[in-house]
Amino acid sequence: MKLVAWNVNGIRAILKKDFEKSLNALDPDIISLGEIKLTEGMQFPIIPEGYECFYTVSKVKKGYSGVAVLSRLHPKSIWFGLENKEYDDEGRIITLEFNNFYYVAVYSPNSQDGLLRLPYRVEYEKKLREYLVKLSKSKSVILAGDLNVAHNPIDIKNAKANEGCSGYTIEERTCFNELLDSGFTDAYRYLYPEKVEYSWWSYRFNARERNAGWRIDYFVISNDLREKLINSTIHTDIYGSDHCPISIEIKL
Repeated sequence: MKLVAWNVNGIRAILKKDFEKSLNALDPDIISLGEIKLTEGMQFPIIPEGYECFYTVSKVKKGYSGVAVLSRLHPKSIWFGLENKEYDDEGRIITLEFNNFYYVAVYSPNSQDGLLRLPYRVEYEKKLREYLVKLSKSKSVILAGDLNVAHNPIDIKNAKANEGCSGYTIEERTCFNELLDSGFTDAYRYLYPEKVEYSWWSYRFNARERNAGWRIDYFVISNDLREKLINSTIHTDIYGSDHCPISIEIKL
């Protein structure tokens, strides 16, 4: 099975940038799309043949955040936000339940300039971790999306220069450690412990051309799925957003 996650930085914008061609090339069984930037009440603008579409949008700010999942597999159940719908006000989380796994698509909040939202972010991480641990007690979990954190120095081009910046604070990195310590694995880093690739580049200073990027998009899987991993890929050759898509191939 092939699973893909991609922060598209606006689904309507990326449709003008060969998104359909890229989707056909990726050929996923499930793809989650982050930061779709739709407004409540809007229809999802593309549902390819053979896929079902599930999406959520921000209710507090128009054209902000939002997550979508396109799936060839029909889920047993689906819900938005955490169990009590927390964080669905910003369109952050969708969970699809299948026979032997949960697929949790997320777009994690950014701590923002000046770290104004860091306390909110840390609380989000705690509640998301507790939610994933609870799910994992009944079946395997796959977390996919833009987690807005570079975990280790290998995951960011200029680690020293960015220490303490949004996405590379000790608080955010510690939260990621705590998630992994709770029974989960960074799929890409499990297969490629020393490989240097990035999934996001600033639009400024020709960052992508210089490959001055960050790896902030992840598949995080329950530890019991490690041996079922076949591959994990960062598709740096696919454009259209400031992020590139990532994928895993896994036996499920």
